[in-house]
Amino acid sequence: MAASKDAAVNKPEAVQAADKQSPAKVAAKSKGIAVLEGLLGKESAPVIPLPGRKIEPPKKPGWQPKRLKGLRWRHAIVGASFLGLVAVPATLASLYMAFIAADQYHSTASFAVRSIEGGVSSDILGMFTQASSGSTVSDSYILMDYILSERMAADADRRFKLEEVYATRGLDYFYGIGSDLAIEDKLAYWRDMVKVNFDHASGIMQVTVKAFEPKQAQEIAQFVVAQSDNLVNSLSLSARNDVLRAAQDEVLAGEARLSKARAGLRDYRDKSQEISPEEGAKLAVQLIGSLEQQLTQLNADLATAKSQMSEDTPRIRVLKTRIESLEQQLAVERQRLGAGEKTVDGNDPNSPDVAGRIAEFEELETEREFAERAYTAALGSLEKARIDANNRQRYLALFIEPTLSELAQYPSRFLNALLVALGLLFAWGIGIMSYYNIRDRA
Repeated sequence: MAASKDAAVNKPEAVQAADKQSPAKVAAKSKGIAVLEGLLGKESAPVIPLPGRKIEPPKKPGWQPKRLKGLRWRHAIVGASFLGLVAVPATLASLYMAFIAADQYHSTASFAVRSIEGGVSSDILGMFTQASSGSTVSDSYILMDYILSERMAADADRRFKLEEVYATRGLDYFYGIGSDLAIEDKLAYWRDMVKVNFDHASGIMQVTVKAFEPKQAQEIAQFVVAQSDNLVNSLSLSARNDVLRAAQDEVLAGEARLSKARAGLRDYRDKSQEISPEEGAKLAVQLIGSLEQQLTQLNADLATAKSQMSEDTPRIRVLKTRIESLEQQLAVERQRLGAGEKTVDGNDPNSPDVAGRIAEFEELETEREFAERAYTAALGSLEKARIDANNRQRYLALFIEPTLSELAQYPSRFLNALLVALGLLFAWGIGIMSYYNIRDRA
């Protein structure tokens, strides 16, 4: 009993002693874990002071000097590129447009290629707004190409000396023309200074000419209109001559054919000594019939006379003589009807019969009639072609004379400066985005 009581009394003391030792063990364990974490390199682990070791203050999260330094350099390069590639060129272009670019004046003329063919419009407006035919539209496109062609540029250069008219004004070397240029370079500059607009619906063409002096622009526009008028007239005259020439050729061919047919028919008549073998055959048939009738009558009279008289009587001799004459004449007429006129010797085997003569004559007569009809049709075609050619003449309907400007319309200073700035900004933006895209994918 006493021993059990002592054990019961001493047990709480042992538990208390164990409880007193647990905080020390826990502290030692925590210190060991901290040392282990420090050796493993965790940032949250406490730093253990060691002999000869310098303790540095902890760094703030996200603070990276090298990266920030590179970022500052990139921003500086982007800003410098914007300044050098966008801001400075755009400023220079604006200053050039504002103070250096020379004033340009324009002269405008409006006209249309029209044809006499077709109904006449009842009013002036309808004359120029009616739908053009295909031929005048094609002539308009020809005229538009001619105005912007090398030939027009060469003619204008000979007339005005483009290198003098468009010489550099002051420091404006961008809009001025150079010296001693080839015709191709002059043509390129001509197309920059001359603009042509064509409205297909109304057929109206508008020509705009630019120059450094308003009077020069007007004179060049007048020259372009005059040259265009000459071209349209030449095209109209050429088309008219082509139509008439073709019709005249048909008339000449028909006339030659008719002359040949008539000559052949005349040679046949000279050879056969008859106007028409058909009419001659009809007359020969009638004559043979008449002779046969007379011969029949004489034979009847001879038979009657023989029954009443002897053979030696005068009447019977007369009747026999007449019968022999009629038979000879009948033989001759039958021979003519069957073989026609004989040659001198009377033995020509190539002498055609009446059927051959009629066939030959009909062939010649048919050729003559057809040639006459063809010749008559060719004459009618020639007259119609002459009328159509006169009615289809082209002409240049000029309804707005070349104007004389009082104020300079070109160059568009604000618009050009704005376009330059936007273009540079667009190109710079594409370059920067391309750089960052490549950098992110690298």
